[in-house]
Amino acid sequence: MTIVFKISDNIKPLMIEFYKDRVESKTPPYAIFQVKDIDCVTTLYESGKVMFQGIGADIEASYWIEEERIKNNRIIDITGKEKEQKEENKFFLNLSTIGSDEVGTGDFFGPIVVTATYVAKKDIPFLLKLGVRDSKKINDTKIKKIAPEIIKKIPYTTYILTNEKYNQNWSEDINMNKIKAILHNKVLVSLKNKNYPYDKIVVDQFVYPKKYYEHIAKAHEKVTDITFMTKAEDKCLSVAAASIISRYIFLKEMKKLSETYNIDIPKGAGPLVDEVGIKIVKEYGFDKLKEIAKLNFKNKDKIKSGLK
Repeated sequence: MTIVFKISDNIKPLMIEFYKDRVESKTPPYAIFQVKDIDCVTTLYESGKVMFQGIGADIEASYWIEEERIKNNRIIDITGKEKEQKEENKFFLNLSTIGSDEVGTGDFFGPIVVTATYVAKKDIPFLLKLGVRDSKKINDTKIKKIAPEIIKKIPYTTYILTNEKYNQNWSEDINMNKIKAILHNKVLVSLKNKNYPYDKIVVDQFVYPKKYYEHIAKAHEKVTDITFMTKAEDKCLSVAAASIISRYIFLKEMKKLSETYNIDIPKGAGPLVDEVGIKIVKEYGFDKLKEIAKLNFKNKDKIKSGLK
């Protein structure tokens, strides 16, 4: 797999800093750096283009795609193509929808949480009044305030994939996108089977629809009448509500982890995560990471290096 896109000027220094300890001594022509990991080769060029190559390209690229989305409101799909927003679909304000979204796929610690919600047309004013939107654009304080209100009123289904189960299932053939597709299908099937009268089912597109359906081909039950779109959390309130509930549950799970190990477990996959990982391994042993962290992330190797 190869993913290529041009990064923004404010992301470029962040990327250089992130990879600075792992760059190769020799680089391709016109490259600022190249990093070779087991499952992905990352190359940043002077032009600003960044290339991810290998079976882990989707995971490596997804972190920077998300940074572009959060910091610059750029919508780049997993193939590296940038898409413009279309206003005609925004919020589906005249439709009842089922939507799903996930949290935790870019976090070394903590589970993957996937939620599907059903938002009837009559409940749209309630959500708009709460200020429901993409959970990544709402701070944790507001998430904790409005999520319980949403949970009381809006039908939903949530699945929590522990990192222990994640590590048991992840492989070259079952990568992050396949895991996400399987989990989305699981919660969508559960909610659809409750027979709510919906007009559309909406999923934030993280892979081409054809590939999504390939990923869930072996599922006993499948939801196939899906409208895929990028940045669906900003266009469809059921997806936005699902993102908030998922985030709320994820935060609660992270709090449990912090209390269990008596240390503030950080989100994301940055240097602070490595520092905390080293502390946990020193106290509880490396095998403890199998239970609480995603071991295909590069943080695992950084933690190992930090123990030397």
